[in-house]
Amino acid sequence: QVQLVESGGGLVQAGGSLRLSCAASGSIRSINFMGWYRQAPGGQRELVALIDSGVTTIYADSVKGRFTISRDNTKNTVYLQMNSLKPEDTAVYYCSAKGVNTWTRPMGDYWGQGTQVNVSS
Repeated sequence: QVQLVESGGGLVQAGGSLRLSCAASGSIRSINFMGWYRQAPGGQRELVALIDSGVTTIYADSVKGRFTISRDNTKNTVYLQMNSLKPEDTAVYYCSAKGVNTWTRPMGDYWGQGTQVNVSS
């Protein structure tokens, strides 16, 4: 069973910073893509940032220049450094792992349970 465990959410004032972490576990051989999505109240889940197994990254336009995604393949962990946070960044942030190869299961995609980020004005 592959599990993604997120940490690092919380409450911060506008202009502040937070760092999210997500560790994947469960007989993992490799993970093709890891990333972060978010869902605000009443909204749809949207892509925030994605990183492949190397250094290629994709960002939503709304976070470019403020957020940085990185990854430690030795730990199967992905990070999201969020700077210059705005109230509109308030959402539940979900970790995603796509194309997960394990020793025991077919390739699959997985989600974390979500971590709340609240940015006050």
